[in-house]
Amino acid sequence: MFIYLSKKIAIPNNIRLKCVSWNKDQGFIACGGDDGLLKVLKLETQTDDAKLKGLAAPSNLSMNQTLEGHSGAVQVVTWNEQYQKLTTSDQNGLIIVWMLYKGSWYEEMINNRNKSVVRSMSWNADGQKICIVYEDGAVIVGSVDGNRIWGKELKGIQLAHVAWSPDSKILLFGMANGEVHIYDNQGNFIMKMTVSCLHNVTGAISIAGIHWYAGSEGYVEPDCPCLAICFDNGRCQVMRYENDEAPVFIDTLMNVASIQWNQCGSVLALAGSLRSVAMEKEVNVVQFYTPFGEHLRTLKVPGKQMTAVAWEGGGLRIGLAVDSYIYFANIRPDYKWGYCSSTVVYAYTKPDRQEYCVVFWDTKNNEKFVKYVKSLMSITTSGDFCILATKADHTHPQEDADVESGNNAMYVLVLCNAIGTPLDSKYIDIDPLFVTMTKTHVVAASKEAFYTWQYRVAKKLTAMEINQVARTRKEGRERVYHIDDTPSGTSEGHLDFAKAFSATRDPICCITATDKTLIVGRESGIIHKYSLPNVALVQKYSLNCRAYQLSLNCNSSRLAIIDISGVLTFLDLEVRLSSADGAGSQAGSGDPSKFERKDVWDMQWANDNPDLFAMMEKTRMYVFRNLDPEEPIQTSGYICSFEDLEIKSVLLDEIMKDPERPNKDYLINFEIRSLRDSRALIEKVGIEDASQFIEDNPHPRLWRLLAEAALQKLDLKTAEQAFVRCKDYQGIEFVKGLGNLQSEAMKQAEVAAYFGRFEEAERMYLDMDRRDLAISLRIKLGDWFRVLQLLKTGSGDCDDALLEQAHNAIGDYFADRQKWVNAVQYYLQGRNQERLAECYYMLEDYEGLERLANSLPENHKLLMDIGQMFVTVGMCEQTVNAYLKCNQPKAAVDACVHLNQWNKAVELAKNHNMKEIKSLLGKYASHLLEKNKTLEAVELYRKAHHFLDAAKLMFKIADEEAKKRTRPLRVKKLYVLAALLVEDFHNQVKTAQLNQAKGKKSEATSALAGLLEEDSSSTDNRIVDNGWRGAEAYHFFLLAQRQLYEGYMENAMNTALRLRDYEDIIPPVEIYSLLAVCSSANRAFSTCSQAFIKLESLESLSTDQRQPYEDLALEIFTKHSPKDYHTWKELDSASDGAEGKLPSCIVTGQTISEYQFWMCGVCKHCALEKEIGNYNFCPLCHSPLA
Repeated sequence: MFIYLSKKIAIPNNIRLKCVSWNKDQGFIACGGDDGLLKVLKLETQTDDAKLKGLAAPSNLSMNQTLEGHSGAVQVVTWNEQYQKLTTSDQNGLIIVWMLYKGSWYEEMINNRNKSVVRSMSWNADGQKICIVYEDGAVIVGSVDGNRIWGKELKGIQLAHVAWSPDSKILLFGMANGEVHIYDNQGNFIMKMTVSCLHNVTGAISIAGIHWYAGSEGYVEPDCPCLAICFDNGRCQVMRYENDEAPVFIDTLMNVASIQWNQCGSVLALAGSLRSVAMEKEVNVVQFYTPFGEHLRTLKVPGKQMTAVAWEGGGLRIGLAVDSYIYFANIRPDYKWGYCSSTVVYAYTKPDRQEYCVVFWDTKNNEKFVKYVKSLMSITTSGDFCILATKADHTHPQEDADVESGNNAMYVLVLCNAIGTPLDSKYIDIDPLFVTMTKTHVVAASKEAFYTWQYRVAKKLTAMEINQVARTRKEGRERVYHIDDTPSGTSEGHLDFAKAFSATRDPICCITATDKTLIVGRESGIIHKYSLPNVALVQKYSLNCRAYQLSLNCNSSRLAIIDISGVLTFLDLEVRLSSADGAGSQAGSGDPSKFERKDVWDMQWANDNPDLFAMMEKTRMYVFRNLDPEEPIQTSGYICSFEDLEIKSVLLDEIMKDPERPNKDYLINFEIRSLRDSRALIEKVGIEDASQFIEDNPHPRLWRLLAEAALQKLDLKTAEQAFVRCKDYQGIEFVKGLGNLQSEAMKQAEVAAYFGRFEEAERMYLDMDRRDLAISLRIKLGDWFRVLQLLKTGSGDCDDALLEQAHNAIGDYFADRQKWVNAVQYYLQGRNQERLAECYYMLEDYEGLERLANSLPENHKLLMDIGQMFVTVGMCEQTVNAYLKCNQPKAAVDACVHLNQWNKAVELAKNHNMKEIKSLLGKYASHLLEKNKTLEAVELYRKAHHFLDAAKLMFKIADEEAKKRTRPLRVKKLYVLAALLVEDFHNQVKTAQLNQAKGKKSEATSALAGLLEEDSSSTDNRIVDNGWRGAEAYHFFLLAQRQLYEGYMENAMNTALRLRDYEDIIPPVEIYSLLAVCSSANRAFSTCSQAFIKLESLESLSTDQRQPYEDLALEIFTKHSPKDYHTWKELDSASDGAEGKLPSCIVTGQTISEYQFWMCGVCKHCALEKEIGNYNFCPLCHSPLA
């Protein structure tokens, strides 16, 4: 930061001031002094000029009111900003609260204890409560409306200071003996504060000030010290909270009278006096420190005794009470900012976030990009890029792969482009206090060492270099040098941070660099010049001041130095060549050794002229050519860039007032004198004289100005010469082209278009009846809406191709903005099928897409893309149609496979004689079987109409389940499913035969052929012929048990007898056990005995297993003789009719002997008509009854 005195206001009658306070919100300044003096002043900036904003604007007192009411010296003044109240107190203990009414201040409340004097008053952060402390130990806390909240007498204690914590929960009381006590907000003592900064101090001391920054504008960084306690002997401690065990210590070595934080807690001002050894008298000074104890600046102030200091609300000014004067000093803060490729980058803090908010404000398009960065240290810019230096965030692991293991780097340099996208980053160990960058290098320096990084940007990398990027660290793109080393430019500067920490007696204090030179300044005034890119120490220079800011001109021949007290001087690094007449070496460019300017806080060299620079001195900008100044311009902006005889400057003070909404008015362009003069000459005098003047003061910008002026007047000869002088090839070509045109009007129209006055050019073309030229102009500009207008307005037919082009371009315009509905309308008119398909897809309008596919001719290249679109949304039929239309059956089959539509795939493969589908299907099925997904394989075969394969797998599952002795109903279901698949197979064969034999042979022959084919194709006859056997077996097995439990014993026995045919499916043990149970229940002991005989003779049972059956048989047949007690037809004989076996009823299990019976259409099984009447579904296959 830089600070200089700017204004002085005298108090009438030489009354000495005791205190001053500046209202942060409304800008009122209250000052109190002897004899009851109390004044409220306000500095207003009155200006109509937009450029004169901030400090540069003239400031006058818009309020100067003396407040009557105090008789003794006013000792304490404090503002309540939230409620616009002023609280004051004098040496007699009288307290007055003042309020603002219709632009003047009036007494609102008065209070006097008549016992003691008020030493300090403090409002809390939200302005609700005031704490007043008296010298005799009395404390009063009151509310804003004048009510007393509590009071307390602290016995035997002399109070001097009071401060609230930011959350209003704690009160700090400063005692007259220098102790600080901590109380809660109800007045209960908590503890004594440890004051460690007074270590080995003897004698009486008193507190000069306690100020606790409330965090109203955020903190400089997380966990930032904000409570400052300072003593009159110059010792100070800055703490993070009231019982911080490791505060920051500052020893100012001066007598302190008053302290205050600025509005955002980033700078602490300490005002007082310093004993000057040489002059044997005291000098008034204000010292400025960061919250971490780093000294920023010292401001010397004239006068005898300084009593108080107060910051302005914006932090740009400071008010000082000295004797009977108020001095104002302007402050130029060190904003974190930069300027790269017409983008202003700046950072600010917010109260609600810990990070810095970094704004990339593109001034050309007035767009801003915001990025949040933790612990930002600085912003450095060059060309199109910027470097953000930050502290490494150890909560996240380091992303950089090339950080050596075990090396926990503390700082990060992030390379960003002009919209804040990080392009690269490097972790470094040294503290980047000073950072500079050129087009190729970033240099960061701590106090002892500097680090160079030759950065690369992706757009410039070739493929070969990209492969090398991984090895860049090894190649020495990064190096570290200690300031006391003498590098020779060979490659010895390896990346070894270890040596960077050895101490030096003469630390680095500033750096700067150009493409070929690096300059490092040291605190003693020595300056090192190194060459770049191979860092070698070229020379050392010695200055008699400590540099604060260095800057090299565009050819690195001259160095500008601004020292710590704001004096600008120059140093020639290269000997200037003597001018042609040999009149001394400095003739052409002024003598830098004699040049000196005071109070300079910013300077910038022109980047196209080594003798041209601009500098900021107080609130004026000067431009120097050969060290001769032009007349100054009033402004307080920071210089962004100086090129083409124009200075761009940005009013950061204004932007920081509302950083979220930067305004284009805050960016100012100044033209330097030669540009202004040339323009004036051209306008007022004429092109001849102007060209003579430019000849004497040549600059490409001036030649361009002349060329443009000559073009306006159609003076083509001068224009061409001027374009040649400023090396503008396009301009030369343009002038040549103009020369070939015949009509004057035509030339004027072309010139208007050249200068970007397109409306005017178009009007001229239309007046000449050259609509074609107007249209081509608009096409060049890409203004297709206007092209369409022009095409439609003209009489006669317009060019169809052009019309389509216009429609498509407008379609593109809407599509780019994702307004697909509008785009579709224009693409339809422009017959742009490719983009239409894309729009339909984006709109999810698949009908539209299908219509489009149908309207396209066969083999159109777009059909493939449309097919692909349908695949992504799973629309198989449309996909197939699209692919077949463009003659891609293979793609169609692949799509079906992808979408699991195997039947369609198989059908397509058959129709197009594709061999590979069989193998594909087999592969997929075996893949499923490997994973034990048999049912999925069955489903796959079924979808692909490979019913026989599906049935085989199904039977396999059913057999396995049967072996596991699962629930019989489940097994029956599996067998039914397998049988149904066999039926599907039969139907498939039949229909295939019918289709082949249409109209050729009779149905009978085709059916026969079908059967023959079935025979030839089926390797597994058991499955094809007896598909239903398994289902029948389990059906009757379940039926017999159901009948048994329902009490139909005879039916149960009949059904159980049926099961004897199915020994291959159900284990015989189960069949004959069931038969034995049913027949014994039916008292048919003959049948029962046959069942037991069978059971006892089963080979599958072991001797032990047979034993219980034999015992049971013995038990039964000792009671009952083995003969049937009922007579009924012998089952077996009756079941064989004349034509072989008679059918059995699937409802009751009886044999059907009637001629009329019911047959299921699916499984072809029979039932008695009277029995089936109660059913809606076939009892066996569960298909609905017809």
